[in-house]
Amino acid sequence: MDLDFDPIDADNHYYEPLDAFTRHLDRRFNQRGVQVVSEGRRTRILIGGRINQFIPNPTFDPIIVPGCLDSLFRGQVPADVDPRALMAVEPLRSEYQNRDHRAALAERQGLGAVLLFPTLGCGVEEALKHDVDATMASLAAFNRWLEEDWGFVFQHRLVSAPMLSLADPVAAVAELDRVIERGARIVHIRPAPVPGEHGTSRSLGDPVHDPVWARLAEASIPAAFHLGDSGYNAFTSMWGGTSTFQGFGKVSTLSKVLVSDRAIHDTVASLVVDGVFTRFPTLRVASIENGSDWVSLLVKRLRKQANQTPWDFPEDPLEVIRRNVWVTPYYEEDLAALADLIGVERVLFGSDWPHGEGLAEPTDFLKELHGFDEVAVRKIMRDNALELLGVESV
Repeated sequence: MDLDFDPIDADNHYYEPLDAFTRHLDRRFNQRGVQVVSEGRRTRILIGGRINQFIPNPTFDPIIVPGCLDSLFRGQVPADVDPRALMAVEPLRSEYQNRDHRAALAERQGLGAVLLFPTLGCGVEEALKHDVDATMASLAAFNRWLEEDWGFVFQHRLVSAPMLSLADPVAAVAELDRVIERGARIVHIRPAPVPGEHGTSRSLGDPVHDPVWARLAEASIPAAFHLGDSGYNAFTSMWGGTSTFQGFGKVSTLSKVLVSDRAIHDTVASLVVDGVFTRFPTLRVASIENGSDWVSLLVKRLRKQANQTPWDFPEDPLEVIRRNVWVTPYYEEDLAALADLIGVERVLFGSDWPHGEGLAEPTDFLKELHGFDEVAVRKIMRDNALELLGVESV
């Protein structure tokens, strides 16, 4: 398809250097935050004093080849192929850690802009959930590294999302104000219950977080809920699985079945049921790299519950989702069904590049849009991302 516009990829990643969480960390948290340790030729990450397996090789060298696991994640591995043989690695490329090289590559890939999210960073908050102060200090340090190495907006092509934890709501607002002042266009919030003191947790929709949602709505800054370690392996432990994430490629088969899509389902449910979108109707959120099969199930459950307890639902939950929630589907899913349910205006193009489970070439996403007319294709591939960001151009 010949395009008369430059697509915006809503799901891109960088690979963090080893000092991303330590370069600007308050020294008081050196032993409580992220630590890098070497054992001979092997490098490990300690978080909260414990070895963390979220990223087995935190040097990212070698690293998985973009898109090599495409057929695996589509569930279309040929019968005569061992799925384990699909894994391929290569030396770390400069485009994964250098913003100038990445911006040039995005242009060569035919992309007008990309939204950039963490890789290692998606596992840090869960590992620190029992230490709220260390959580807030670590993410603030990360955001300073992110601004320094990537910029929140670079060359009008790279849009990087600082990470925000709501574990300390007062500190969260202060950090949110800081990154907004420094030019952030979008923030990343973990799709998970919010950690509290003494091992407690809260719903994302708890009114104690209202100052954060209010500030995001006021500043017209969207929140992105990106796939990561949401702590849901704790549920699989009741079925005999491990209670913590053991690293990509080591997740048990039962865990994949039990908790697949569950964290984002529950995240959006909490925001709808607890009235966040009703209190802040202009708040915009996006589900990134969580797929879309969960959407129809959630809508079905919410509408049934709204019929049973209408006093808890001042608005039709489907209309709330259509107003407030953008979704990046997995490219192998039924994109037409998603567009019919939430509106084509809320569907985002995301390639997950350069991860192995994503697309080798981001714009290959176009191949999945057969059946959509040119207007709809432009919305999915570009215009919807601009509306999410609340801008006319990046």
